[in-house]
Amino acid sequence: MSDPLPHTTGSIFRKPNVMPYFLAICMSTLAGWIARFLLGWLAWDLTHSAMWVGVTSALLLAPAFVLSPFFGVMADRINPRNGLVMTLLGQMAVGGLAVCALVTGGFSLVWLLGLAVLFGTISAANTPLRFSLVPQLVARDDLHKVIATTAVIFNTSRIVGPALGGTLIVHASVMMAFVLVSILFLGAVLSMSRLTRLRPQRRAEGSGVLTQLGEGLRFTLSHMDIRMVLMLTLVNALLGRTVLEMLPALSGKLLDGQATTLAMLTMSAGIGSILSGLLLARVKGGEHTMLRLLFFSLMSAAVVLSGFYWARSLVPVMAVIFYLSLATTMSGTCSQAILQLLVADEFRGRVMSLWAVFSMGAPALGSLLMGLVVEWVGFVPGLLGFAGMALLMTLGLWRVKRQQTQAALL
Repeated sequence: MSDPLPHTTGSIFRKPNVMPYFLAICMSTLAGWIARFLLGWLAWDLTHSAMWVGVTSALLLAPAFVLSPFFGVMADRINPRNGLVMTLLGQMAVGGLAVCALVTGGFSLVWLLGLAVLFGTISAANTPLRFSLVPQLVARDDLHKVIATTAVIFNTSRIVGPALGGTLIVHASVMMAFVLVSILFLGAVLSMSRLTRLRPQRRAEGSGVLTQLGEGLRFTLSHMDIRMVLMLTLVNALLGRTVLEMLPALSGKLLDGQATTLAMLTMSAGIGSILSGLLLARVKGGEHTMLRLLFFSLMSAAVVLSGFYWARSLVPVMAVIFYLSLATTMSGTCSQAILQLLVADEFRGRVMSLWAVFSMGAPALGSLLMGLVVEWVGFVPGLLGFAGMALLMTLGLWRVKRQQTQAALL
């Protein structure tokens, strides 16, 4: 890995395009969390089944697992700002479709699953485009600030979005919540459209999609540090994101399953994630420091997850969810920042799309697997099994990294 980042001064918010970008991210992320909360709640409300909650979560995340590499090729070839505007318009349309189905009284499990697939697909296209746009906003030394600030926005929305969604369910209707989703996505489109005079970045040379996909894979496999970070990202996704995606079922199995209880658990996750982003924004080290944080966060999260063995009431469960979210968000943010610093511009979309596959797509499989496992052995044994698996994988990767470091010194 390269030397630590030089410490930079000055607020990134004074730089051109940063405020419109963050405003668009605020609105689109808030809308996304409201939409995910609504779909998860509707899955539980329609079926009262942990399996269907897991299926819905899997369908929201599976497109990232399957399609992100192809969207990464697209992100390396087109103007990422224009691509983001199109994806935001698509997400706005999904909210509109949900409103239409609810107004006509035709909303059903089939509608729910279809909307989950559509929303997940558009979100999968959005992610590598956003990663490709960030280096065009600020200089390299400020990349970690943008990533950390985006993490704070993302996880603040994790609190506000579900809380707002739960409030609208109780005091208005699910339909009104989806109306708000569409309005927020429209605001994000208008703000993103204001970005002008972006920093030039090298784009991928024209060739076939499969050829460029293969080039991106070869670039990734040829870099030891990139491979290591992607494997740690996979562990983080299977550990933290899977549990957090299963919060509707966890609330129903371990607690009372009410919308307000689910909102409280999601709020705890959001608070932990916000604190994680704030802490990371103060880190002055470079890739080496972030890698150490990445390993520590994963190991401690796996240990804390075993707390579900004793947690049976709202406050202890909230405490476990709080730290789990703090640690896994720290891991995810560190892994993203490391990759953004290591990757060449012309491969950025493709490499970061692989990060999206591991961090967002892997929980699709994990959620489905956990939904089936907990129906078979129970929620707590299933969670403990996932914690043990994650700890063993992290320790194994730590040993590999130590061996690689020692070999490099010889």
